[in-house]
Amino acid sequence: MAATVLPQVMGVLLAAAAFACAAPSGSKSNNKVPALYVFGDSTADVGNNNYLPGGAAVPRANFPHNGVDFPTSRPTGRFSNGYNGVDFLAVHMGLKRSPPPFLAVANKTNKQVLRGLLGVNFASAGSGILDTTGSYMIIPLSQQVAQLASLQRDMIMEQQGQRSVFLISTGGNDLFAFFSRSNGSTDAEQRRRFISNLVSLYEEHVKALYALGARKVAVIDVPPIGCCPYPRTLHPLGACVDALNDLASAFNKGVRDAFSHGSLASLQGLSYSVGSSHAVVQSILKHPRRLGFKDVTTACCGSGRFNGAKSGCTPNATLCRNRHDYLFWDMLHPTHAASKIAAAAIYNGSTRFATPVNLRQLLEDH
Repeated sequence: MAATVLPQVMGVLLAAAAFACAAPSGSKSNNKVPALYVFGDSTADVGNNNYLPGGAAVPRANFPHNGVDFPTSRPTGRFSNGYNGVDFLAVHMGLKRSPPPFLAVANKTNKQVLRGLLGVNFASAGSGILDTTGSYMIIPLSQQVAQLASLQRDMIMEQQGQRSVFLISTGGNDLFAFFSRSNGSTDAEQRRRFISNLVSLYEEHVKALYALGARKVAVIDVPPIGCCPYPRTLHPLGACVDALNDLASAFNKGVRDAFSHGSLASLQGLSYSVGSSHAVVQSILKHPRRLGFKDVTTACCGSGRFNGAKSGCTPNATLCRNRHDYLFWDMLHPTHAASKIAAAAIYNGSTRFATPVNLRQLLEDH
């Protein structure tokens, strides 16, 4: 990064960190959107997987130490010590936190209950853009979109659709799966073909949401997943796994291009914002102390090297004391503190952190 740009970027992130510390809790009285509909993986899941059968085959976070900093200190299914990034983005939109998980409200028989919701969260940990990603027990993105369609008859989406926000945070699990199948030894053409196919399918999911009434789409890109604690355990020197980071960068570029001049650009009336968790995490990794972090390699909760063992954050795992000092909560997910800064940057930040507009500007676009 050019020397003249770095102070500007740091200024934005420091301002985001300060704003995050002062950001009030949302409430129904000051919401800026009619509703928020959330789709994705464990970066956005707020408890859907709690309701799935399948035992240990289903990734869950409904046990300690997860949720230790959540209100009432209870595990909710979020892969975090407190809120995740979607919760904080919802707060910026004037909501209390993320809307409830779909499976918590799917069997409600009172249509007035459904009509009173300020959205629904369909995200499922372990899921991906591809139906084949993750356990067969989880809810892939295609099924999440189908769940939205099933709710349309019970929720006032026709009136809400053009002003509501449809937020998507997914892709990392697909990239991990591709990397794992090949042990990172694919050639350039295989990677290009995989990313191209993945982005094409992503576009189809967005078009399906558009057909259901979505006109404001907020996308959260894939962070540099090769720098998470678990991938670091795979590197003999404990460094970031470049092959994973390269996949994330290629996928992110493909998604941005799909919206700016690909097939999604032709969808009449569609406005969008691509928020870059990738840029936020990169900045934190380069300048941790300036952004309030003391450890950006080891998970706060976990076991083994870097606390990054596959067992994750279990009740028997090691738990750090100063959770706000850590970038990573567990082997793959950010802490409450990191999510708070990322959400503030994506909501209010410059085009480095959200393009072509930030989320606040997307909401203001009528």
